[in-house]
Amino acid sequence: MTTPNIDDALFKPIEVDALFPKKHSTHPVKILMLYGSLRKTSYSRLVAQEAGRILERLGAQVRFYNPAGLPLVDEENADHPKVVELHEMVQWCEGMVWSSPERHGAMTGVMKTQIDWVPLSVGAMRPTQGKTLALMQVSGGSQSFNTVNQLRILGRWMRMLTIPNQSSTPKAWGEFDQDGRMKPSGNYNRIVDVMEELVRFTLLTRDIKQTLVDRYSERVETGAEMMARINKGK
Repeated sequence: MTTPNIDDALFKPIEVDALFPKKHSTHPVKILMLYGSLRKTSYSRLVAQEAGRILERLGAQVRFYNPAGLPLVDEENADHPKVVELHEMVQWCEGMVWSSPERHGAMTGVMKTQIDWVPLSVGAMRPTQGKTLALMQVSGGSQSFNTVNQLRILGRWMRMLTIPNQSSTPKAWGEFDQDGRMKPSGNYNRIVDVMEELVRFTLLTRDIKQTLVDRYSERVETGAEMMARINKGK
């Protein structure tokens, strides 16, 4: 069998040993929480907070980004303090949870603005590539999956390892008590399921994420760019 279109110098067999390293990271899983509402009573934030408590019980280190004050993309430069804060948190984390309300059948502008500010590349590195992602949405009416489906597309575009399970909480206004804590329900149990799965996937992949997302096409592109620089200097 011949494959004349493949550059043998850049093509490489699957490195099994790299997928099953003998040494594993032992620090707590680092998870960043993003939510998509600025309302005082924000159900996407309350759901994210419940998820954060579950993650901490599972041994994770959790940080929340507050989107209040984050400008629209192109309204300010990337050196705006809220943008810098978001970039630093994205660099820090090994996985993320995105929690958004559904508004007009889609994610909110607050949610999309946060995602749009996450850079696709920092130098030669893609800051989200290979990191895990869990998706949640809340709705004021009947259960819907429009928002998590949209978020799943964005996660793939940003080369994240989006876990299979997801959470959609309908009639979110009835799911919380007067103290802002989620009541026992099947919807709460699903959030537990999702957070368990997120921690497992993050533990499995964080040490091998660069191997998992290594691409032949990008090795070809990088090689071509390097040769162009060498030839230019001759």
